[in-house]
Amino acid sequence: MEGLIMNYPLTTNTILEYGNRVFHHKKIISHLPDGTRHEYRFGDMYKRCKKLANALTQKLGITKGDMVGTFAWNHAPHIELYYGISGIGAVCHTINIRLSSQQTEFIINNSEDKVIFVDATLVSLLEKITTLLETVECYVIINAPKDFTTTLPNTLHYEDLLADQSEDIEWPLLNENDASSMCYTSGTTGLPKGVLYSHRSTFLHASNILSPNAGNYSNRDTILLVVPQFHVMAWGFPYMCLLSGSNMVLPSSNLQPEAIIKILKEEKVTKANGVPTIWLGIYQAMKKDPPNEKLALEEYLVGGSALPKSLIEGFEKDFGIKGVQAWGMTETSPLGTLSRLQPKHEQLSDKGKLEIRAKQGIAFPGVELRIITDDGTLAPTDGKTMGELQIKGAWTVSSYFKTNNHESFTEDGWFKTGDVSTIDEDGYMEIKDRTKDLIKSGGEWISSVALESALMAHPKIKEAAVIAIPDEKWVEKPLASIVLVNNESEILDEELMGFLSRDFVKYQIPKDYIYINEVPKTSVGKFDKKEIRRLFAEGKLT
Repeated sequence: MEGLIMNYPLTTNTILEYGNRVFHHKKIISHLPDGTRHEYRFGDMYKRCKKLANALTQKLGITKGDMVGTFAWNHAPHIELYYGISGIGAVCHTINIRLSSQQTEFIINNSEDKVIFVDATLVSLLEKITTLLETVECYVIINAPKDFTTTLPNTLHYEDLLADQSEDIEWPLLNENDASSMCYTSGTTGLPKGVLYSHRSTFLHASNILSPNAGNYSNRDTILLVVPQFHVMAWGFPYMCLLSGSNMVLPSSNLQPEAIIKILKEEKVTKANGVPTIWLGIYQAMKKDPPNEKLALEEYLVGGSALPKSLIEGFEKDFGIKGVQAWGMTETSPLGTLSRLQPKHEQLSDKGKLEIRAKQGIAFPGVELRIITDDGTLAPTDGKTMGELQIKGAWTVSSYFKTNNHESFTEDGWFKTGDVSTIDEDGYMEIKDRTKDLIKSGGEWISSVALESALMAHPKIKEAAVIAIPDEKWVEKPLASIVLVNNESEILDEELMGFLSRDFVKYQIPKDYIYINEVPKTSVGKFDKKEIRRLFAEGKLT
């Protein structure tokens, strides 16, 4: 017997209509690549989304199921593309602007994008490969000056495309399980893989992350979206902001610490997001040149890699700004867990509370986690037993786009994340390392993540990345690559070993250190250990 409840599809159109109906007065503010500031309301965005939808179907011939690419920064037109494309049943494919030309070519051809919307400042990246793109029929240039020229074929300007379109449209009735958007993995271990999100998964992810135990967003907030819109749909924030009625601030290419601090001040931002490297840079800039007055920023949400305990402590102690650790992947839409303290933790010492906050946290409703040990058994929830983290849930990938490769999935339907983790009795998950980054020295496991977090707590260290290198006696041993603050400090290896001895036993502590100007980063700002290993193997790290 089925329940007698209306069939009310959970789609991106449902989000758009709700945002316009209830929060039409809330703001979308863009700080554009040319330095100008643009502001309008949700209600204005809603009208332009309908004009875009009409243009897509009537001018560009886009139909249900077509792939439409975006190659753009975070700004208002990109938000319009999120809703206008998926609103007509097409798929919004956000292309990572920081991948190599070879990877970008592969992604566009693999997805079969029919049209690509590209920022004027990024056009040159596509001009290099345009003759290799097999399915693209038209390019639409965003934020282009009147005298803009390009070698891209069949181009239109975004504003010209919308100019004569009607603001009236009857959205098609979509199935909530239809595809709405797609992102590719960053391709750090091979060619990128496509993850195809549904309208339903997008709606459920956004509505869950709003809750007080999770992101805790409301119509009182002004949120800065530092996470790129090409990175897992900006972690779902363009959908969350419409559901919560939060003002949305978009920085486009203004991502240097000083530029972000300026935006935080001017827009009175209360919440923000971003990977740890972004917030490390912001913290160091604020320490060097403290703001004249306290920022409105209450907290920043971090994912992508571990949030160092030293950064959590420093930001809160020096500026009263709270760091919140989350975890997810492209394959999980992306957020799967988040770490907040509960009343039971109030009795803990400050150090104990910090230990909890630095964990990746508890799963959201609609998501399940488990740890599988090396011998294939289910690990106990003791916070100690390590194994591979596996996940399933309402917004977790079931297979990759255009592939029969099922190695990442178990026979009973769980996704194998590749993260080595623990889960404690209260459900708090903590990532110890990536499977490929874990160091096994003399038969004992060493966590590179834990070493990096500890090293970055040293006042002279800006960044630290730890990899395994060969050792005749122990098979593997840890090597720490260090970036010193301002590249000016001096530090002895012995000082670092003594510093680490407070938290690590002798066999876990690196005896090998190299000092570099910058840790290589992936396209989404994570430490690129694959590149560090390559440089070491080629003798280019000394």
